[in-house]
Formats: sequence, C-alpha cells, structure tokens
Amino acid sequence: MNLIKFPKVELHVHLDGSVRPKTVCDILNLNIEEVEKNMKVDSSCKDLNDYLTKFNLPLKILQTKENISRVSYEVAMDLKKDGVIYSEVRFAPILHTKEGLSCAEVIGAVIDGISKVDININLIICLMRNVSEEDNLKVIKAALKYLNNKVVGFDLAGPEASYKTSSFEKIFNYIKELNVPYTIHAGEADGISSIKSAINFGAKRIGHGVRIMEDINTIKVAKENNITFEVCPTSNIDTKIYSEYKDHAIKKMYENNLNITINTDNRTVSNITLTEEYNKLINVFNFSLEDIKNMNINAIKASFITDTDKEKLIEVYNVLYNKFINSGEFYE
Repeated sequence: MNLIKFPKVELHVHLDGSVRPKTVCDILNLNIEEVEKNMKVDSSCKDLNDYLTKFNLPLKILQTKENISRVSYEVAMDLKKDGVIYSEVRFAPILHTKEGLSCAEVIGAVIDGISKVDININLIICLMRNVSEEDNLKVIKAALKYLNNKVVGFDLAGPEASYKTSSFEKIFNYIKELNVPYTIHAGEADGISSIKSAINFGAKRIGHGVRIMEDINTIKVAKENNITFEVCPTSNIDTKIYSEYKDHAIKKMYENNLNITINTDNRTVSNITLTEEYNKLINVFNFSLEDIKNMNINAIKASFITDTDKEKLIEVYNVLYNKFINSGEFYE
C-alpha cells in the first residue's frame, strides 16, 4: 500500500538516532559508505548495547548549536515528508555538552531547528541511566526553563539491563512533584520488573514495553492504569528482542486490548520510516487501516499536550484520515 499520505502520529523517536548520514558526511568530510555502516544496524547487531554504538558518530557532530539546529530541522522535515502530523521528539541534552554547550543551550538549539518547519512537534527530554544523579538533575532544571515552550515531558533512556529502572525512584518522585508528565524506557532489554517499576513510579507511557506479554498480572495492571505502550517493532528486531518480525508481540498486545502506538524509535539506526513500518504491520500481521488509525488515536490521547489540544488534534486527524481513505490513494 502507498501509505505516505496516511496521517501519522509518532511519540517515540530519538533525535540522535535519526540524523541523516549525508549530514554527518558533510560535517566530518567522511565517505558515505563508511558513515552508513557506522550509523545503521545490520543483521550482525547482537543486542541493545551493540545497537547503541550506532549513536557514536551522530553524537560526535551534535556538539554545536549550529549542527544541533541543522539536524533538528532535517529530522522535522523528514517527519513531515513521512506524513507525520504530530510528534514528540526526544533527546538527551547531557550527551551534547562535551564541547562546552550547557543543557539549556542544547535544548534551545533543538527548538530553533524544529521551529523552522511547519509541523507540530514537541520535545521530550531524556535522562540517562548511565550518568550521575547530579547530571540528571541538572538536565531537569535546564528543561524546566522551556516547559510549555516545546518541552512537554521527560524520559529515562539508556542500557536498561545494566542500570535497573528501580534505581531511579528518587528522580521520578522529584519529576512527579514538578507535575511534569514522563515516559520510561522499560520492558525491552530488561524484563517484567522494569515495567513494574515504571508503573509504580506513575508512568502513564512506557517506551517499548513489549516484554509485558510475559506476565498476565502485569497486563492486568497496565490496563487498570491505562498505560500506553510506545511500540517500535523494527527496532526490537534489530536489538534481537525477537529473531523475526512475525515473532513480535505487537499483535498479541493489540488483541489483549493494551493501548498501542506505533513508532520508529530511530529512523536512521533502524533504517525505517513510519510508512514502511505500517506496511510491515499490515503485511505480516494483517492489521487493517482502521487498526492503524486506532493506534494513532491512542497516540494522540497519550500525548503530553493539553486535553483541549488533544481534542483538536483528534478532529484534525479524523478529517485527514477520512480524506485519505476517500481518495483511494493507498492503492498502488
């Protein structure tokens, strides 16, 4: 199906995982084949930790305001080209301070870039599992300066099996006191315990969370707490959570009436667009266009915007969806 014009909402996409290889070539004067090899995963990827090495080259260039703004603009353009009408792009400011930028300057540079594109994008600020609590608190304080000026929430990212979710209770108690929404990466490289910790911390959204299908009781708790899962199927295959796409838990999650949203995670690292992801879901799992629409409505309802803005966005989404369906443009 030609789904490029299908209206899309993406809640889980990393800025540094979606850098154009050509941009890295331009800035570092490197060969495109070499850059793509170092930025995109292939079948030799062993696990999440191996996958995360693909961020080294992008992070090398994302250390100046100019480069951060350029990449943010390009990611916004790529989202728009993919038919995305709303997105919450996430990044970890602390990873972009190696050459002297402050966390606040990093956030400002991202806002500068995305603001040049006519697309509705907000920002989620990632705290990192593998940095000090002091650094994470520094990031939180910097982000508060931009709260409701594009910054709408927080996330916890990084190697979750090595740095347990349960270790970050103090951080999320603090964020809860600030009354700022948050999502947490959990139930990907680590198992059920990480999902339980995220729910116990009060997270209403979980990044990935596919391991939830391993425990009936946690499924029940997730439903009772109206938890939304930011599912990234291709990325999960890349990190060897599943050996093949057909083995992915997304169909079972959907059939169990869990709140599912569809995301790319890292557009460059996983070499995927939402358009391609939707086609995979339709071809492998026989999801209908109405199913995909429902997942997009789930994403709007779980977004970190106001209830009024959610209602407006759902209205816009339905108009665009009906226009797309009635056009018949999805038949190739």
